[in-house]
Amino acid sequence: MSSFAPAAKRSKTAESVTDSGEFFPGIGKIGFKPKAGPKEVLCFKHYNASEKIRGKTMEEWLRFSVCYWHTFRGTGADPFGFPTLIRPWEDGTDSIENAKRRMRAAFEFLHKLGVKYWTFHDRDIAPEGATLEETNKNLDELSDLALELQSKYGIKLLWGTSNLFANPRYMNGAATNPDPHVFACAGAQVKKMLEITKKLGGENFIFWGGREGYQSILNTDVKREMDHMAALFKMAIAYKNKIGFTGQLLIEPKPKEPTKHQYDYDAQTVIGFLKSYGLDKDFKLNIEPNHTTLAGHGYEHDVVVASKLGFLGSVDSNTGSTDLGWDTDQFPMDVKNATLVMKAIIEQGGLAPGGLNFDCKVRRESTDLEDMFVSHIGAMDTFARALRIAAKVLDDGILPGLVKDRYHGFDSGLGKKIEENKATLEEMEAHVLKHGEPEVRSGKQEMFESIFNGYV
Repeated sequence: MSSFAPAAKRSKTAESVTDSGEFFPGIGKIGFKPKAGPKEVLCFKHYNASEKIRGKTMEEWLRFSVCYWHTFRGTGADPFGFPTLIRPWEDGTDSIENAKRRMRAAFEFLHKLGVKYWTFHDRDIAPEGATLEETNKNLDELSDLALELQSKYGIKLLWGTSNLFANPRYMNGAATNPDPHVFACAGAQVKKMLEITKKLGGENFIFWGGREGYQSILNTDVKREMDHMAALFKMAIAYKNKIGFTGQLLIEPKPKEPTKHQYDYDAQTVIGFLKSYGLDKDFKLNIEPNHTTLAGHGYEHDVVVASKLGFLGSVDSNTGSTDLGWDTDQFPMDVKNATLVMKAIIEQGGLAPGGLNFDCKVRRESTDLEDMFVSHIGAMDTFARALRIAAKVLDDGILPGLVKDRYHGFDSGLGKKIEENKATLEEMEAHVLKHGEPEVRSGKQEMFESIFNGYV
């Protein structure tokens, strides 16, 4: 079998892109052109930020955000190939200067795309040092620049988070690690990142338990590990209140990968965990549909479940290939799936202070700088279309009315008594003895699907 050499390190030297020049030359501010032709891809054909729907603008409903890790730290490398996404502002080092240049490129991108929010892990923006003191100093320096650029471009931080999974110290978990020294490292990292998120005006703080799970049950004390994870969350609540950070705390469910099993498996699992440990008043959920499908659910399932139970805080709006068994983080382009998500968001009155964060990466074959814009534009247009469709579905009232009719028996009499938790088993028996066998009604699934397709 032949071996292949890696691609060239960069298409042009980082030094040729000056801090005062453009990182995306030839690409201007993305505008709204509803009559643009099929080949015009550097414009919005559906996303009109100022358009009002049900009393809010599209911008208010959708609250789009770009993630830093995939968009500006992704290289296109995979287990079978070298990096393919060689950005012109990168010099191949992990230096502070390279990190600053990368951040300036990121904010130019956000500005030209017209997105008002961004998200990042601590390690995305600042290199890790040899000591905690050095690491924190690096983060302070880069967050100073972020604060300056946020002000310059009118960009806000949707949420910050700590990377508690990439460093080898976390190979056995962070909060769930069997070594309290490693737990302390995770706690110190969360403390600092809560401070940075507050400094940057972040509206939320998120936890994703990348390695909070197990590979083998044989060497794992599941109860102690979950107890320890809850302990870190309680420390975070206490420190959040101590420093006066008013943002929403979020947990992002995922069933597996990189671990065989993760404790935050899906929305219902996380909600059960929060209630078990008395954390349900302080946390909501950030739902990633690609994770939902990895758990074996439909695309919209966790969004709807979290929303109906009062726990939907934000959405990582991506998708995956359902024929694959891993997290592919693709840009969402399916209008039907997006409509089901937007219907749930409209029904709960919006996502604020959360938003729709594009936790997505361009394919390793999509190597042009233009592809960074085209991918986000396509996804934003998908959700803009979905917002309009979902609003019409709800405004027309046909589908909601049919659902309400399906459960009309619980609106009065015995059904209402059941819902109010006032009924007894003796009453159930008496009702059946009096009325006999129930007349079973058709679920009309195909009719519901046909009506929905008429909107999409």
